[in-house]
Amino acid sequence: MTDHQPHHIEDDWYDTFFTYLPNEFWRRAVDDAATAADVDFIEQRLRLRAESRVLDVPCGSGRHTLALAARGHHVVGYDVSTEAIDHARQQASRKGLSVELVVGEMRSIPAGGSFDAAICMGNSFGYLDLDGTRVFLDALASSIRPGGGLVIDHSAAAESVLPGFVDDQPRDLTIGDITATGSNTYDAINSRLISHYIFSRGDERFEATALHHVHTVAQIADLLTHAGFTDLTFNAGPSGEPFKIGANRLLVTARRTTTVH
Repeated sequence: MTDHQPHHIEDDWYDTFFTYLPNEFWRRAVDDAATAADVDFIEQRLRLRAESRVLDVPCGSGRHTLALAARGHHVVGYDVSTEAIDHARQQASRKGLSVELVVGEMRSIPAGGSFDAAICMGNSFGYLDLDGTRVFLDALASSIRPGGGLVIDHSAAAESVLPGFVDDQPRDLTIGDITATGSNTYDAINSRLISHYIFSRGDERFEATALHHVHTVAQIADLLTHAGFTDLTFNAGPSGEPFKIGANRLLVTARRTTTVH
């Protein structure tokens, strides 16, 4: 066990994690082709009509928000990171795109059923504990019109994380002039993946710990069903291959039930 013990991690760790260095690192990590594949999947699987209203939460630096807006949809993005929202606003202005971008916690999204679809991309689904996840899914259900669609992107399902897992295996990745050094520890008692990172660029250094709550696919399905979603599908990527043990990505699609419970 390392010195970054699980009990020292605050539940709201994400409030201070997503600053410039980690945000810029991940902005560089995914190319336009991967984003386009995600958006193709979202449009096709949710059968989005032209000019659909889409909620992107949390939206990060606006990768999917802007791509959907560029295809003519009306998109609202929520994220807790002021830096990420500022970046998204700058990019939207540069590209001449009209989007609504809000600094806000993922559970604070508006109710009212005004959205045709919602997306939760980039592996943020596991940020909240079980009670927080229930609140988030209830908020999503309240924001989507009856019959509207949902896509959840998740890389911390138990079936993805646990096969072959090795505690504290160090890894380094450099993209441009930013290097990320990371290691993962699994908190088996609380079913949590603890990820310790050091981001560096020249003399700049940012050290922080991220937390993902790990659930089985069956538990995720149960959470969605109890929140009022149906027609669940489970894929391992935007090409539509079925999810299976060891897949490093889970894409869940669902429909808001047509009757409000």
